[in-house]
Amino acid sequence: MDNNSSSIEPLIPRAPEAGHHDTGEEEDVDVRVAVDTSETQGADALGKELGTSPGLFIWLLTFSAGISGLLFGYDTGVISATLVSIGTSLSGRPLSSLDKSVITSCTSLFALLVSPFASVLADSLGRKRVILATDCLFVVGAAAQALSSTVAGMVAGRSIVGAAVGAASFVVPLYIAELAPAAFRGRLVTMNVVFITLGQVVAYVVGWIFGQYASEATAWRWMVGLGALPAFVQACILFLMPESPRWLMKAGRSAEARSVIERVVGGGPSSSRQVDATWKDIEARVREEELERRARNRHRTGRRLWLDSLGELLRIRRNRRALAIACLLQGLQQLCGFNSLMYFSATIFTLLGFPVPTLTSLVVAVTNFAFTMAALLLIDHIGRRCILLWSIPFMVAGLLFAAYGFSFITLSAELESGMLGATRPAQGAAILILVSIMTYVAGYAIGLGNVPWMQSELFALNVRSLGSGIATATNWGANFVIGLTFLLLMDALTPSWTFVLYAAICVAGYGLIWGFYPETTGLTLEAAARLLEDDNWGVRRPPG
Repeated sequence: MDNNSSSIEPLIPRAPEAGHHDTGEEEDVDVRVAVDTSETQGADALGKELGTSPGLFIWLLTFSAGISGLLFGYDTGVISATLVSIGTSLSGRPLSSLDKSVITSCTSLFALLVSPFASVLADSLGRKRVILATDCLFVVGAAAQALSSTVAGMVAGRSIVGAAVGAASFVVPLYIAELAPAAFRGRLVTMNVVFITLGQVVAYVVGWIFGQYASEATAWRWMVGLGALPAFVQACILFLMPESPRWLMKAGRSAEARSVIERVVGGGPSSSRQVDATWKDIEARVREEELERRARNRHRTGRRLWLDSLGELLRIRRNRRALAIACLLQGLQQLCGFNSLMYFSATIFTLLGFPVPTLTSLVVAVTNFAFTMAALLLIDHIGRRCILLWSIPFMVAGLLFAAYGFSFITLSAELESGMLGATRPAQGAAILILVSIMTYVAGYAIGLGNVPWMQSELFALNVRSLGSGIATATNWGANFVIGLTFLLLMDALTPSWTFVLYAAICVAGYGLIWGFYPETTGLTLEAAARLLEDDNWGVRRPPG
């Protein structure tokens, strides 16, 4: 037997025998493991003793994993400049609005299709191997886009990238969350969002530079092809990175899990106690979940692992609640309309008469990046719930002021012509819309842009990967709807009413967050998952 692997199986008591009385109830199976909580209860407090910031090792892991976020942001941001640079390079004709919508939305569609299946692979193969697979897809997708000569070829390349983005968008926050000390988890998961917004800034800078100085026939090919470079770099770094300790513990490799925890915690007077507390907390939770699974499935045999996980996700009340909240946040993140700005910002600013629309789009991307950096500093101090409830009203205000500004803009061209147009747009209205969009983006970046990616802390370990995958699929499903319908809504409802619609969705989301989203700041993943056992969803119970 491998000295670095030790199964936790001997630690798990046997499930009741077949002749044991069975009530048939599966709704609220409540099997608890008697463990010494004297050390595990102090896991959160001990995090504060380790210093005011995470150690160097966890920062390096976060930055290395965050390259996937950079790719995510780059590939969603670069399409804005690409759409206004392609000209007649694809299929020998200008792109219609339908062409643009399909090229844009196919990325979201394939992200939607892949993310639930990637969650199964993350459970069976490990988080790190799934990240490596996404890097391979990023490279292939970038090459396919750069070499395409038809709309269909471009759609194929964007679809491959979509598969990579779908897997990376759930597995990287999951990987970081499972590595991060509880006291710093919000900050470290937010770093992935910082990388996403940085990728969008890089995409707009690259789009502007190549749009201004490169040949018109090849500029867009360089824009999409450069996405292969960070993916190759990350694939090389991955061989030096450890696996998630929680996945290792679940896989029975507890010695390896403890070794990773020791490296994450680092040295210091409290490090030994922190390692012991964290390791025992994870171990106890794994045993508890295994007992619950056996109690529920003792009469079932031969079921596939993912079906077992899906059954536990849907049958157990706390898991259903976690899934409902995670899907709510992920769906709201997209249905509020933010990515319409990422995908079509250059088109919007062309409509408003700005002379260099890609440069104007860069202003919005920089706003997004700057306020995501602010969220990085605030998220573990203010809290997830509070930062959402304070930021969404700014989003609503920005959307409503933008809608008011658009009421002064008169469209003069049909969308099917391939480009929105406007009749002598008023300069004051254009500036009002730009400032309003920046306000909306600032509110989004500091709250709704990053909190939904902390979804993994809501789920118990045995359903964490699958639950996160389904929630991420919800994100990409809503993203697909936004990408496919935005230009069509602008035509059918007018820009003003399109932005009013997004504002109404934000108001509805605010009410649901206020009623059902608990505060999880400072809790271990295991403690956060237990919040939803409360009858009031943990909303009115203080963390700790």
